[in-house]
Amino acid sequence: MISAVLLYNQKGEVLISRLYREGLRRSISDLFRIQVISNSDVRSPVLTLGTTTFCHVKHDNIYVVAISRQNADIALVFEFLYKIVTLGRSYFGKFDEEAVKNNFTLIYELLDEIMDFGYPQNTETDTLKMYIMTEGVRSETRMEESSKITMQATGALSWRRDNIKYRRNEVFVDVFEDVNLLMSAAGSVLRADVAGQIILRAYLSGTPECKFGLNDSLLIDPSEDFHSSKMSKAAAGSVSLEDCQFHQCVRLGKFDADRTISFIPPDGEFELMKYRTTENINLPFKVHVLVNEIGKSRVEYKIAVKATFGSKLFATGVLVKIPTPLNTASVSTHVSHGKAKYEPSDNAIHWRIARFPGDSEYVFSADAELLSSMTNTKTWSRPPVAMQFNLMMFTSSGLLVRYLKVFEKSNYTSVKWVRYVVRAGSYEIRF
Repeated sequence: MISAVLLYNQKGEVLISRLYREGLRRSISDLFRIQVISNSDVRSPVLTLGTTTFCHVKHDNIYVVAISRQNADIALVFEFLYKIVTLGRSYFGKFDEEAVKNNFTLIYELLDEIMDFGYPQNTETDTLKMYIMTEGVRSETRMEESSKITMQATGALSWRRDNIKYRRNEVFVDVFEDVNLLMSAAGSVLRADVAGQIILRAYLSGTPECKFGLNDSLLIDPSEDFHSSKMSKAAAGSVSLEDCQFHQCVRLGKFDADRTISFIPPDGEFELMKYRTTENINLPFKVHVLVNEIGKSRVEYKIAVKATFGSKLFATGVLVKIPTPLNTASVSTHVSHGKAKYEPSDNAIHWRIARFPGDSEYVFSADAELLSSMTNTKTWSRPPVAMQFNLMMFTSSGLLVRYLKVFEKSNYTSVKWVRYVVRAGSYEIRF
């Protein structure tokens, strides 16, 4: 599996070097520095030299590198590297060169705990913090506590400790969706998909079991005949989720049997699931773009943005980026709402609307004066108009949380909160 883990700074200096298997020399760190850090042309996170493979992730101003001389599971290696970054941020607040130098001993202690002979072990932050203190000083645990830690490190509930108590038991559910759109100049949708995640913040006493219910007509990882019956399912208003990934606390056996998401949650914030959908996308905005090039000295813009969501909702932080030719000299704008400003450094006009109510439509118009040039300039490529926005209590996939039930032996009452947030991913309209 993994033969060594190294941490470098941006200069290529080795900050941490932990060898787990024999057969590697300390000088192997020079290979990564020469081949990757000193070589600006390298873009791949994986480098293979002979029988040695270097996998790295860059976080802030440090490189986290795993070295392997076997045919290792590359996904597992990168998951482990990102876990190291997560642990560092959890222990030190930030994970950069200064934090590594200030917590030199603690990092070696963590690397010894989370990996044994090149095989990843327990990397759960809550479990590690029970016996590896932030200052690097071990707590004097009694034998009973040590046995509980051992059970937690090897048992099924490594993500939750015992005897958690809260005065107020609450669960916060956040459904985040990034909607991606690419629309042609003719107004047809070339690509539309939603990448979503469900984040839970569970502040529950004891060891509760939670049952999570979504839409009644939910299709997850549909079968091969899905596309043949796409129209009938779309008419039925079903929600189809693809590429679902669940937190390790979810009992997949129950999910496969009756589509019930049953789990014992970790304490605090965690990602319950990620998903993607490409069917029945509810686009929050429709954008109509009309651009007219008048000779080689002027460009006219007329843009209308209409909100398709209900009038009781409103979007915030709306930004429409309208591209301009490289030889633009000046721009005059007129908007029905918000503010528009030409940004020469971005070669675009930024139209900002702080609050965009539902069922409303706003119009933008502009004239761009172009510089004349004696040399042959390239034809304007017409980059697409791009949008950014945040919209609360709306889902582009149609996903809805129907219920969240909490069962605990003390039978306490818990309060649940649900929030939906739709954000613009790559939301572009060609013209």
